[in-house]
Amino acid sequence: MPGRPLSRRFYRRDSRELAPLLLNKVLVHGNRTARLVEVEAYAGAEDPGSHAYRGLRPRNATMFGPPGHLYVYRSYGIHWCANVVCGDEGWASAVLLRGATPLKGLDEMYASRPGITRDRDLAGGPGRLCQALGIDGTFDGTDIVKGSDGVFLCDDGIPPPDDPGASTRIGLAPGKGDQSPWRYYVRGAKGVSRAPSR
Repeated sequence: MPGRPLSRRFYRRDSRELAPLLLNKVLVHGNRTARLVEVEAYAGAEDPGSHAYRGLRPRNATMFGPPGHLYVYRSYGIHWCANVVCGDEGWASAVLLRGATPLKGLDEMYASRPGITRDRDLAGGPGRLCQALGIDGTFDGTDIVKGSDGVFLCDDGIPPPDDPGASTRIGLAPGKGDQSPWRYYVRGAKGVSRAPSR
């Protein structure tokens, strides 16, 4: 285990507070590990960009559950995306894991990402991150505190940056939360999906 798994208490905070604190934490799935370098906060019912904005549905039920679980959904019917559920139960707050720097298990990551030839391209973007780490819809609801399904988030002693990059979130429609500056990233890190939009 590359460090200490994060506690349930760590996740009991607003997504906008939690998101920058997740930078430089290590995502573990079996032998594969990667350092989180890009995340986005989603603020539940007060956030039109959130899947929970219109309330509880079968698809988003995990978001309303206890903190410290993964909410995994399919984007555009193609890519799996993983979010860390946070805040109080019923709040439906979550942080999207957008990009990571691979650390271990690179052979397995390359096997999961055929055609990729550079480490920096393995997990840069939420769909690529899930594919590289072997996370799909069967991991929706996974408890990352207890490590169910072999998935953890760990602290290996490297703190979040004192001055993380910040920008508006990526891929949201106009008027659907696209103006909220809730994307955070490690400046210059391999695995950040793209340059800041504004």
